Amino acid sequence: MGAVSVRNVAVGFGDVAVFNDLSIEIADGEFVVLLGPSGCGKSTLLNAIAGLLDVNRGQIWIGGKNVTWSEPKDRGIGMVFQSYSLYPRMSVRDNLSFGLKIAGAPRADVETRVARAAKMLQLEALLSRKPSELSGGQRQRVAIGRALVRDADVFLFDEPLSNLDAQLRNELRVEIKKLHLELSSTMIYVTHDQVEALTLADRIAVMKAGIIQQIATPHDIYNKPANTFVAGFIGSPRMNMIEGRVAKRGDGWTFDHAEGSVALGRYPFAGAPAERAALLGVRPEHVDLGQSSPERHGATGTVAIVEPMGAETIVWSQFAGKPITLRVDGDSAVRLGDDIAFNFDVARASLFDASTGARL
Repeated sequence: MGAVSVRNVAVGFGDVAVFNDLSIEIADGEFVVLLGPSGCGKSTLLNAIAGLLDVNRGQIWIGGKNVTWSEPKDRGIGMVFQSYSLYPRMSVRDNLSFGLKIAGAPRADVETRVARAAKMLQLEALLSRKPSELSGGQRQRVAIGRALVRDADVFLFDEPLSNLDAQLRNELRVEIKKLHLELSSTMIYVTHDQVEALTLADRIAVMKAGIIQQIATPHDIYNKPANTFVAGFIGSPRMNMIEGRVAKRGDGWTFDHAEGSVALGRYPFAGAPAERAALLGVRPEHVDLGQSSPERHGATGTVAIVEPMGAETIVWSQFAGKPITLRVDGDSAVRLGDDIAFNFDVARASLFDASTGARL
C-alpha cells in the first residue's frame, strides 16, 4: 500500500523555518502535484518524505508505517531528481540495474525488472548505449527507469522535466501520465510549472511560504481558487482582477466597480453575502465579446495588443484604468485599435475579499 500521511511536520535549517505544522494526506495510487514558486517548501517537503531531510517535529507515514526516522532505502520509495545523475561509463542497462545489484537482488529478478522498465519507457533499443549517446529526454527516461526497477509503492519526482526543452517536456509528461495509469502507484510530483500540474495531477497542492494554500482537483484549483494567490498563480494569462465592492441592491447583490455594476444573481456565494470591498476575478476565456444582458455587464475598451497563438488569440485592453486580457478564437477578427465590448459571466467568475484575499 502506498498511502502517504504527513502529520504536523516542521522542517527548518537553523533559525529559518521552511514550514511549521504542515499536514497532507495522499491516498494509495493517487497522483499529487506539489506546486508553487521557488522557495515555497515543495522540494523540502518531498525530501522529508523521502528521508533525505530530518524533520524537527511531526510524523511521516508511508503504507501504514511510521517512517519518520527510517532510512530512505527502507521507506519503499523510488525517487527521480531534476538532474539525471547517470553513471557516464555504464550502459543504460547497467545504469538501470546497478542499484539492484548493489542490494544483492537475484540476477533473474534484476533482468526481469530491467526488461519491464525498458519496455514501459521505450528504452529497449537503447540498453547498450552510454549516457553520452542519448538525448536529454532519453536520459531522463533512464533516470525514471532507475526508480521504476525498485518496484516501489511510492514514486517521488523532483522537477524531473525542468532541464528539458518544451517539446521533450510535452512528450515526457505524456509518458509519466501513461506510467501512472499503468502502475497505479502513488506518485508525488514537485514542479513550478502549472501546465505539468494541471495535466498530470489527480489533486494539486498549491504552496506558498511553507503553507498549503489549497489542495483540490485541477478543475477546482482552476475554476474555484481558494484565494487570490492561487487564482493568480494558476492560469496563463493570469486571472483578471477587478477592484470594487459587493453591495446590496433591493433584493439582490451587485459588484460595483469604476465602470458600473455587475449583477451577482448567479454567483455561487460560499456563505451569506455581505457588503465589503472585494475583487472580481475573471479568467481571460470567460470574458466574452458581445452585448450585455441583465446578468452580464457590457463595457467598452480599445484593443491595445493582439497576440496570435494559433488556435487562440490573446487580446489586451483596458478596464477601469487597468489592463484586462481576453482569450478569443484564433480566427477572431479582432484587430489592434478596435473598439470592443466585454461581458463577464459571473457564474464562472470568482469573488475575493479585498483585505484577506479569501474566496467569497
